[in-house]
Amino acid sequence: MSTVAPPGTPTGSSASPTPSTTPSTTPDASSAPAPTGRGRTAVDWRIRFGALSVIWGFSFLFIKVGTDGYAPPYVSFGRMLFGSAVLAVVLLVKRDRPPRAPRTWAHLAVAAFLCNAFPFTLFAYAELTIPSTLAGICNATTPLWGMVVALVALSEDRPTRRRFAGLGLGFVGVLVVLGIWQGFSGQDPKGTAMALIASASYAVGWVYVRRTLSGTGDSHLAMSSTQLFLGAVQLAVVAPLVSPLPTALPVVPLLAVFALGALGTGLAFLLQYGLVAEVGPTTATMTTYLIPVVATGAGVLVLGERLTWNVPLGALIVLAGAWLTQSKGTGGRAGGGNVVARSAAEADKGEAAQS
Repeated sequence: MSTVAPPGTPTGSSASPTPSTTPSTTPDASSAPAPTGRGRTAVDWRIRFGALSVIWGFSFLFIKVGTDGYAPPYVSFGRMLFGSAVLAVVLLVKRDRPPRAPRTWAHLAVAAFLCNAFPFTLFAYAELTIPSTLAGICNATTPLWGMVVALVALSEDRPTRRRFAGLGLGFVGVLVVLGIWQGFSGQDPKGTAMALIASASYAVGWVYVRRTLSGTGDSHLAMSSTQLFLGAVQLAVVAPLVSPLPTALPVVPLLAVFALGALGTGLAFLLQYGLVAEVGPTTATMTTYLIPVVATGAGVLVLGERLTWNVPLGALIVLAGAWLTQSKGTGGRAGGGNVVARSAAEADKGEAAQS
């Protein structure tokens, strides 16, 4: 799940935001630059693709374990602290520098709230009452929210009938997951609503980034690391106001928070950025369709979460709807591309080749 909102999105492209969780969405292949050999590394891209899918899929398990020992705001704070530390190290190694313009920092602070601090914390609160499997599936609705937000905020976006059908299908899938015909099938409505709002926040954040942070001239890595840092600062201020400071440091939840930040936020960003540079955004962002599968498997096998028949069925419907909202209909233009993919591929290509 994507966790940072990189700059440099072309103004004329249709944006359908993603996450968690970022997870990312499949963009129009025509907008993706042809992969070049410059971005290739010693590790085969298929291995890195699989690792990225597993890391992002396990993020929901890490959140669940982290909240066993720490209040949700501290789980999110630790996540961004460790994630920004990873990116800061890479920033130093590459001898890059953070943005200098105060205006850029102000916009990044808003982006950090919409794309990181707020949704991360909501997901952590949600997993106090819902399974990690359900949280992972809710995260997959981000492309659907992205289309809704684009309809309101992006006048140049002209969705096709195919994309409208995908939007309706996706939300039918959400209702199937929840078992709406039998009173939410035992799921907590409040926790589910928080997870869905978190996914919608990603969508709003991507549109904000597109409108305010395109063409700043700063590197992709510098912008992303600064955004995560600002998100960590925001929660460092807010967390003590809404939750008591931890009186103990339980090891297993602490390790889960560390993995969530260092792997699921910091390393995952670097892996995705390298994949986009090597094989192009269309292939790299296919992790979108594997993340709910990994999250469900991890929740059931590791945490022993209960899985009823409607959950995997609804998840498949959600993913089918998300795919339709990102696909090209007959006679229509492509669905909104992933901001992460396009930005990483089109902005600061020289740096992308070195990731």
